[in-house]
Amino acid sequence: MGRTLTTRRQFVGGVGTFGAVTFLGGGRAAAAEPSAADPGTDPARQLHARNAIFAIDTDTQTHYDALRAELIRHLGPVVIVRNDDRGGRYTLIHNGEQESLHPVSEIFELAKSIAHAPLGIYSIIAPYLGGRIPELPGSERLDRHDLDMVAFKGPGTTDWVAPLQSFAATLTVARRQLGDADMPSDLEASSTRILDASLGFVEESVRRRSFDMASFENYTSRLTDDIPTNLAHAARAQIEGVEALMTRWRDKVGTADWPGLYVVVLSIWTTSAPNQNSIIVKRFMDPATADSHLIDLQTAQPPADPIHVALDNLARIVQDNVAAELVFPLDHRLADALKGPADLVAPAILTQLACPYRSGTATRRTAGASPRPDPAGDRAGHAASDPARG
Repeated sequence: MGRTLTTRRQFVGGVGTFGAVTFLGGGRAAAAEPSAADPGTDPARQLHARNAIFAIDTDTQTHYDALRAELIRHLGPVVIVRNDDRGGRYTLIHNGEQESLHPVSEIFELAKSIAHAPLGIYSIIAPYLGGRIPELPGSERLDRHDLDMVAFKGPGTTDWVAPLQSFAATLTVARRQLGDADMPSDLEASSTRILDASLGFVEESVRRRSFDMASFENYTSRLTDDIPTNLAHAARAQIEGVEALMTRWRDKVGTADWPGLYVVVLSIWTTSAPNQNSIIVKRFMDPATADSHLIDLQTAQPPADPIHVALDNLARIVQDNVAAELVFPLDHRLADALKGPADLVAPAILTQLACPYRSGTATRRTAGASPRPDPAGDRAGHAASDPARG
């Protein structure tokens, strides 16, 4: 459940997935070491007692996992979107049936591919930029420490020439065949200018055996109208493709089941907030549930089995949503903490960090004692959102 009542937790997804984390810690692989805090404690009895307590969490984890595994087979309707270079692979799961396809036309990928040319050049030359950064417009936005880490090779070598020439060969082939790609005329025109400018920068840099950010900025500044043109065509292609698919799937699922639709969008962190697919699909969801039923799931890398990852995380979310209201029916603060990505202990941590003397924590900590309960019974969540309450 993403909000733990224990302090021993591990991520159960096992696929580098962020955004929906587990409530429970894994089972203990080995017995805990006895504490030396109290010299009068029998280490063997303490070890036995603590392991008996840890067994509660281990058994809970077993039952929680069993519920999740069974629940996965009952989820639906669900739309799963795996973001990729083609605009996203969409999968509908409903009534035991599954349909998957790429709904976006190739114009999306064509337009973005050409717009990426400056980024491709930058990726080759960036490690050699040390000492070559003049004061450019907007340079105050550049984190110089980040720059130092990226420019890890420095300007003392021309090892960049060969990979830049290789990339130029790729650009040249695309430029020669651009007219045969059957793209809209304004997209073809902007793409032509992007490729010509990119090849010009490469040619000049290789001829001089040198480059700097001033010359690179001069190259990219000429594309401030053309790259947005390409991105506009990509956006239009994605909107049209996704809208047509979601309209068809809404009719297929039917008005009775559609309000319960969950949508899980898997994307890496750098494209997750907001993700273009999330923006489009949310318009087709029931307004009453869209905010809670649209799950943007961040992944460290595109998962090998995105459908399983999406359903596994969704099962955790759904069962936690129900558990929150049934386990804490009279305490909405705890119920809300049990739902969503927040950790159940986080409000208490925020409260104590905001006001360490609130319940004697700071003074008693030095004596090795646990902080005493808050006698006022104030809500940790309220105090966390309002530090003055400390």
